[in-house]
Amino acid sequence: MKRGKKYQAAIVKVDRNKTYPVEEAIKFVKENKSAKFDESVEIHIKTNIDPKKSDQSVRGTVVLLHGTGKSKKIAVITSTSAAEAEKAGADIVGGEELIDKISKKINFDVLVATPEMMPKLAKIAKILGPKGLMPNPKTETVTTKIRETVEALKKGKASFKNDDTGNIHQVIGKVSFEENKLAENIKIFLENVSKVKPGGLKGKLISSATICSTMGPGIKINT
Repeated sequence: MKRGKKYQAAIVKVDRNKTYPVEEAIKFVKENKSAKFDESVEIHIKTNIDPKKSDQSVRGTVVLLHGTGKSKKIAVITSTSAAEAEKAGADIVGGEELIDKISKKINFDVLVATPEMMPKLAKIAKILGPKGLMPNPKTETVTTKIRETVEALKKGKASFKNDDTGNIHQVIGKVSFEENKLAENIKIFLENVSKVKPGGLKGKLISSATICSTMGPGIKINT
């Protein structure tokens, strides 16, 4: 992939052998934005896990204090808490009939389900699973606390898990965010990832962390 002149000009400013204080890295990302749109700021974490070992998977949730700058479209499947879900601000609410609609089209970012609906969701697991949308108790998207869950998601709660290479990726804000807000989101994300270190892993969970804007180069940060 060929990079633009602004990207090339920015990347030469980064010392690849150095890790930077979070605040300094954020300043670099903001000063070297290149797109005309409000780019997202992303964090990419390299972990020390062996993703091939089932007991070394990393999965959890975090409430980013300042959100991500993007509103999430939330769907709720329930036979018991529809009114509660609607009152909390869920965008799509339904029961078993919603499962058939999802099998044809997915138009939401997060799916929440009450426990009694999980056996019914099994028939579309192959659709939801690869997209990371299957409700899961570990990400608190299988719950009886529908109101609290939907409200938290609307405020910036995000779920994370390692990919096939053992890395974790998350949007933590927009380039337009104030520097201190981006810093707080980054720090709380790193803290929450560290808390879910697998029991079978020796040493530190986080090997390194890099932040970047959507169109910008990565810069390693202190962890």
